[in-house]
Amino acid sequence: MHNKILDGKILAEKLNSELKELIKKAIEETGKHPKLATILVGNDPASQVYVNIKHKTCQAVGIDSIIVELEKDISKEELLYEIDKLNKDSTIHGILLQIPLPEKLKVATAEFQEKISPLKDADGLNPVNRGKLFDYNEELAPCTPKGIIALLENYNIGLKGKDTVIINRSNLVGKPLIFLLLKRNATVSICHTSTKDIDRYIKNADILIVAVSKPKFITKKRIKEGVVIIDVGTNRIDGRLCGDVDFEDVFEKCSSITPSPGGVGPLTVHFLLQNTFTAYKKQLNLTKM
Repeated sequence: MHNKILDGKILAEKLNSELKELIKKAIEETGKHPKLATILVGNDPASQVYVNIKHKTCQAVGIDSIIVELEKDISKEELLYEIDKLNKDSTIHGILLQIPLPEKLKVATAEFQEKISPLKDADGLNPVNRGKLFDYNEELAPCTPKGIIALLENYNIGLKGKDTVIINRSNLVGKPLIFLLLKRNATVSICHTSTKDIDRYIKNADILIVAVSKPKFITKKRIKEGVVIIDVGTNRIDGRLCGDVDFEDVFEKCSSITPSPGGVGPLTVHFLLQNTFTAYKKQLNLTKM
């Protein structure tokens, strides 16, 4: 019997430890360190916190990490130029563009992601890598969906035939998650702001994955007995972080649930590092590692 709380922090620590050993062996074999470049545009406090966490975790597992800090009023052309420089730098193996971007650049987010080389696409958001998911190639898939799958598999939560409901349709979570779940033979429904009678989907879910940025959006009245809940939401109330699920309210009714924070977040960071290492291996032709 798996634990009721799906602890992403503990799993991430285990996976990071395993990754650290693989990276150590790769460096011994090649003499080259994997390296991640994170582009941070502007001074958004939340983005700065996330980038610093990623930077420190890189250092902990043996990945070199640089932060390319750019002014918030940088032009579109200047940002494209900065991305191109990193694409051409052979010492850089992974590139991450921290989003959201400042308001005037947001409209071009997809163009910036397309500019990142698919070989260095640590976030899995280049159209080439998104397209590969259509054929269930998850080598460089987005990090949060990979973290969700890892969490479910680690706790032996079967997906085959399960009614799995995703409340999110973003490129970061909902859309790529569809293909990762279908690959594992789940039955997938995706809900959003225009879904009619969303409570019907929520009530029927065997596995419920929520990322809507609405505190206490999911309560025990809305779910069925024994549901598995993955809370991807991030909200701040009175200075404290919380998810989209009323954790205390649903706890007795669900069979398994992620805490928030401490659920999916640490695994998102792990798979950013894992994707960087994968990109490094591909660039150095380390096919046997």
